[in-house]
Order: sequence, then C-alpha cells, then structure tokens
Amino acid sequence: MIKLLAPVDGSENSNKAVRFLIGKISQYKEPPEIHLLNVQYPIASGNVKQFIRHEEIDRYYHDEGMAALQAARKLLGQAGIPYVYHVGVGEPAETIVRYAQEHDCRQIVMSPRGLGSVMGMLLGSVAAKVLHLSEVPVLLVKGDA
Repeated sequence: MIKLLAPVDGSENSNKAVRFLIGKISQYKEPPEIHLLNVQYPIASGNVKQFIRHEEIDRYYHDEGMAALQAARKLLGQAGIPYVYHVGVGEPAETIVRYAQEHDCRQIVMSPRGLGSVMGMLLGSVAAKVLHLSEVPVLLVKGDA
C-alpha cells in the first residue's frame, strides 16, 4: 500500500492541499494510506523548562497539534477516507522529512505557506526546506489549486 504524508499546520493553504489530495485519491489503483502530520516548534529550552513540568509541555504540544489537525481530519472524515495522524515536535522541515522516511511514505503532499518569493527567501520556507532535504517526491499544492 502506498503511504502519502500530508503535513498540516491548520492554515487554509494546508487544508487546500488536503482537499487536493482527497480529489486525487480515486486515481490510485488502491487507496493510499494517508498520514497527517502537524509539527510543533519546541518550547525554548533553559529556564522555561525548569518552571514547567514535562507533562504540561507535552499536553501543550498535543493540544496545539490536535487543534491544527482538526480541519484536515474533518475533511478526510467527511470524505470517508481513513487516515492516521501524528503530532511531532521539532524543526518542521526536518521533522516532516524524518517522519516520511521512518514511515516509508512515497510522497509528501503539502502547500507552501503563501509567503511571497522575497519573504520566503528572507524567512526561509518549510516547503523549500522539505524540497531540499527530502529523498521522496514532494508535491506542492498552490493555495489557489
């Protein structure tokens, strides 16, 4: 079975990528296994972690990740498409690529964040970093797709 990874951040652009994926599912010989992934940036280390319990930090990551996954999960559920989901913590592009490798995903389907080319160059883009780091194909779905 082919596994596809859809990293989502809760934005409308990432939801458009999920809708695009839903529309293309029928083109596969057998239904692919869909993996939704939300990546949370790590909380600053050092003094902050000394005052907040590890369990509270984990709960924060989980709650924020579940909120970001909510719309994509609803879209797939309404379409009757089974999926698995995961909340990761780390640098987003590296975490996305590592997840794809560890779970033998054959393609990453995602949307660029919508920053203009100059802003994307200045700030860096998760999608651009994923393209650079990934050994599996990456399908970028424009926000207006």
